[in-house]
Amino acid sequence: MLQVNYIRENRTKVLERLQVRNFKNLEWIDQIIELDDSRRQSQTQLDAVSAQANSTAKQIGELMRQGKKDEADHLKLNTAQFKDQIKGFSEQLNQYEEQLQSLLVQLPNLPHELVKAGKSAEDNEIVAVYGAPAQIGENAKPHWELASQYDLIDFELGVKISGAGFPVYKGKGARLQRALINFFLDSAIEAGYTEVQVPHMINAASGFGTGQLPDKEGQMYHVTQDELYLIPTAEVPVTNIYRDVILKEEDLPIKNTAYTPCFRREAGSYGAHVRGLNRLHQFDKVELVQIAHPDNSYKVLEDMSNYVQGLLKQLGLHFRVLRLCGGDMGFTSAMTYDMEVWSGAQQRWLEVSSVSNFETFQSNRLKLRFKGKEGKSQLAHTLNGSALALPRIVAAILENFQTADGIVIPEVLRPYTGFDIIN
Repeated sequence: MLQVNYIRENRTKVLERLQVRNFKNLEWIDQIIELDDSRRQSQTQLDAVSAQANSTAKQIGELMRQGKKDEADHLKLNTAQFKDQIKGFSEQLNQYEEQLQSLLVQLPNLPHELVKAGKSAEDNEIVAVYGAPAQIGENAKPHWELASQYDLIDFELGVKISGAGFPVYKGKGARLQRALINFFLDSAIEAGYTEVQVPHMINAASGFGTGQLPDKEGQMYHVTQDELYLIPTAEVPVTNIYRDVILKEEDLPIKNTAYTPCFRREAGSYGAHVRGLNRLHQFDKVELVQIAHPDNSYKVLEDMSNYVQGLLKQLGLHFRVLRLCGGDMGFTSAMTYDMEVWSGAQQRWLEVSSVSNFETFQSNRLKLRFKGKEGKSQLAHTLNGSALALPRIVAAILENFQTADGIVIPEVLRPYTGFDIIN
């Protein structure tokens, strides 16, 4: 969430960066400043009346101690007026604060200066390409056909148990999933991340803290009776570990990794692009979360991006890195890199990771601060990235490593799978 003082002091810049996002309600910025002016005025009036009421109460007490009851009773006549004024100004202040908060929570984060204007994924900037497409021939099969041929994934059984978008992994398909999870976790731990196991359900405060609420409530599964939400990503519970926490500057950066299933309603998703593993309601993912010093957070972002690229290189996959344009970025992000692997059989790119810097947008909601050496506290920067989301990685492995003899397992995974080929 953007800070009101920042909006007041940087009105022109805020308007410019929101336009990069194609944000339409630019009039909200002046409304926010006007509401903040009204809020400040009400607060000043409330403070003045409260001070006068306190002063009068002290005078009454002193007069009573001096035995001047008549004078004290005369002053008491004013106390009811003070109470009415305090009540009126308090109600007015609460009204302004509610209206102000209502607008602030709907404002997206401001894009970094390097983020270009654009309306959709077609306007994203390609910043790197690694490797070349696998030579698998014209008759290569898509992953859903390979999954059926080798009895790795049963999509229909998932429909029977839960519905579309909930596949059942079987045999070597399940072992490949587990191998990828363990490989990603071990790699993250080796890179200095601390593994955590977190709840798979969150409360509304956690959803608000990382920006899923009130923006994305329609995309999350809601357990209404208990007012809990199934997590869309481990980012949410892991980052909320630090909600309402004041850290020490010397503890930064804090690096956590977690494996969780992820649950997304994906309302409105349909068509060929969601077939097989391309888009699911439940999938597995290993997540990276960092809490960083504001001075270092963009170096951290580059490090995280390079780390994810390193995983893809170890898997031997052809991929590219995109810097998302303003119109394609998530609500909470200031800058995002997407990593996409090439789907040999589908002949298209599949997103497998997003790595983002949220700057202070989440930490302002979370009240996540750190205290510097001078004792002054300030908001930290939060970052997260997928390292990696499994479904499309599995799809890419099945499609790009298919041969006449079977599906060859990337060498780096063989110690985890216990087999070299699926046949």
